[in-house]
Amino acid sequence: MRLFFLCLGYASLALGVIGIFLPVLPTTPFVLLAGWCFARSNPALADRLYNHPRFGALLRTWRDEKAIPLRAKLIALTMLALSYGLILWLSESRVVRVILAAVMGSVAVYIATRPRPRDEAADLHDG
Repeated sequence: MRLFFLCLGYASLALGVIGIFLPVLPTTPFVLLAGWCFARSNPALADRLYNHPRFGALLRTWRDEKAIPLRAKLIALTMLALSYGLILWLSESRVVRVILAAVMGSVAVYIATRPRPRDEAADLHDG
């Protein structure tokens, strides 16, 4: 099972990196899955990912609080909207448009309804 999780972790991380450059492929879920897989197969790789300068803070916040910072939410929701706009422009299939509207809309609702990190929420109340 360790080898399976290790392979799945690398594949997920690769898809996450590709998602940085392709607007229709999400990055965050694949990086989260990679962290989960690495934690079960190679803790050193998981630690490396959780301490990454770019993704580490987001991953730790999700792992510890199941929270998404406001800035990350706004970026994710904007990219979802832009990706769907691109699909509307490129696809003439109503079926594709409806299915992707349902999937992407569900993802958008899920992201929007996640709490913000405790420290971010505290900063808003203090300011």
